[in-house]
Amino acid sequence: MKTFTPDSSIASDVIPSANYGERNKGRLPDMIVLHYTGMPDVEGAIAQLCTAGTDVSAHYIVLEDGRIVQCVPEAKRAWHAGAASWAGEEDINSCSIGVEIVNRGHDWGYPDFPLRQIAAVIALCRGIMLRRKVPSHRVLAHSDVAPSRKKDPGEKFPWHSLANSGVGHWVQPAPIVRGEAMKLGSIGDDVLGLQRALAKYGYGIPTHGKYDGATMEVVAAFQRHFRPARVDGVADHSTLVTLQALLESLPAEAVAVAAR
Repeated sequence: MKTFTPDSSIASDVIPSANYGERNKGRLPDMIVLHYTGMPDVEGAIAQLCTAGTDVSAHYIVLEDGRIVQCVPEAKRAWHAGAASWAGEEDINSCSIGVEIVNRGHDWGYPDFPLRQIAAVIALCRGIMLRRKVPSHRVLAHSDVAPSRKKDPGEKFPWHSLANSGVGHWVQPAPIVRGEAMKLGSIGDDVLGLQRALAKYGYGIPTHGKYDGATMEVVAAFQRHFRPARVDGVADHSTLVTLQALLESLPAEAVAVAAR
């Protein structure tokens, strides 16, 4: 790709990626998916996202010092989500803007996200939300749309800080208390109700009343985003109450879309 004018006024650099395409059926993006780069250094991450043949890319990269690089124009389809789904949609790349946040990730020590970097993510996302009319509940983690494969941006990512600035959907997580919980091997109507609630929110999850490995992965992804104090894939009281509060605070049209 030749160089282009950045969509965001706060993007300091353009490093065109060779990996992109057209959005299928003219789909306009109405979702933001946040990732971490998950590589030991920023140079390797940029090379991975921009070099022909890697088959991965993102619209933006947010560096640790707060600088923002754009690699793919927002009008184009970047290759960031992979096999993923949300609220019944399976071509997440066609409906989303992908933002890679430089962080070594779980495999390389998983450091905290610097405040300057988070401030840049917030400013970038607020601009995208305005330009693309992205509702708050469609600012998601890679782990939300691909719970069986991905953990990013992970439990250290400060979703509450983003929500305080109008980016993303959030409620205060319910406190963790002792009590009964659903876990791997559980079966019955309570499990079915949990699966249906997660599906209603948007997660791709089977609804058959058996707490299987796929259910555990989705619950862990939910916790990683919305109840990060404990990520264990066990549906305890805190997880269930937090999920219910999120559903109750969704706009009616969002619930209708998620339930399709």
